[in-house]
Amino acid sequence: MGRRIYVGNLPFNTDEEQLKTLFEEGGRHVEVVKIVTDRDTGRSRGFAFVEMASDEEAAAAISALNGRDFGGRALTVSEARERPARGGPGADRGGRPPRRGGF
Repeated sequence: MGRRIYVGNLPFNTDEEQLKTLFEEGGRHVEVVKIVTDRDTGRSRGFAFVEMASDEEAAAAISALNGRDFGGRALTVSEARERPARGGPGADRGGRPPRRGGF
C-alpha cells in the first residue's frame, strides 16, 4: 500500500486545512494535502490527494474515513492509483493519428 490517498465526493467549499484536520483525527500525520481545482475557474473539482507519513497511517485513514459523512456528502477514500500514460502519436488529439499536410 502506498502513502498517497485519493479523496472523492468532497463538498466544493472544502479547503486544504479542513481536509488536513479530518485526516489527522486519531493522531495520524498528514504530510501533504492537494485539492484539485479547475484550471480555468480555480474552483474545486470535488476531489483531492492526501499524502500520509506512513503506509500504516494511510491504511488507517482509508479504513476510518471511507464512506464517512463530511459536509453532507459520503467521502470516497482509497489508495491513489497512478494515472495511465497518455503518450503516443496524436495523444493531444484524442488518440487519433496526426493529420498529413501539416495541419
